[in-house]
Amino acid sequence: MKDQRFNRTALIFGDAGMKRIKEAKIAVVGLGGVGSAIAEMLVRSGIGSMLIVDFDSISITNINRQITALDSTVSRLKTEVLAERLRDINPELNLTVASVFCDETNRSKLLSDSDFIVDAIDSLTPKVGLIEYAYNSNIKIISCMGAANRVDPSMIRLNDIGKSSNCPLAARVRRYLNKRGIVSGVPVVYSIEKPLPIGEPGVDEAGTLERGRKRTALGSTAHLPAAFASWAVSYILRNIAWDYTIL
Repeated sequence: MKDQRFNRTALIFGDAGMKRIKEAKIAVVGLGGVGSAIAEMLVRSGIGSMLIVDFDSISITNINRQITALDSTVSRLKTEVLAERLRDINPELNLTVASVFCDETNRSKLLSDSDFIVDAIDSLTPKVGLIEYAYNSNIKIISCMGAANRVDPSMIRLNDIGKSSNCPLAARVRRYLNKRGIVSGVPVVYSIEKPLPIGEPGVDEAGTLERGRKRTALGSTAHLPAAFASWAVSYILRNIAWDYTIL
């Protein structure tokens, strides 16, 4: 009997579009609330090959927003738990797992054969490094900006990095990229909602560490990361199946 997992998706994208989706090789870097949701949505949409990258383990404070975070999965690697989930969705998925910190020492080895990169990193330096690598390597990328300290999904936008606004993280990313001659050509998901002024400075929370460095724990919800993920996945699928672009 023919596999019917993606029949309903095929009604949207057609046989030709589904073939392109199945043959695409997607790398998802960063498996927090946004990245893990993106990975799952893409696999449920018929993506045939995927690389998932994250060095971190699941913390109990991830339970409010990350699909891999359950009481039973606390302390396990995010990549390990997500891999089990993705393979249960589609046993035929060609899945590669990298439980590492993605930086200049391993980007090329990890990502050079990707058709599309998803940047769901929440730390500035590795984030902009990943964007710069994809841009200079002519690999398609979509970058997700800050979802923390926000509550209104109607304020989420999809645009070129050069046209993003009202997002502090996007502003910092733009400044970094501009210094390196990259002023446009990178689609981003961001929110124009003013972040709420909340957080716990100096909290050493699993999931907010950048190679062991303490960072502020920010407020988060279950719905905003999922909404960011939906915007990103919509763009990725349309781009792969129909060559849709905002650039």
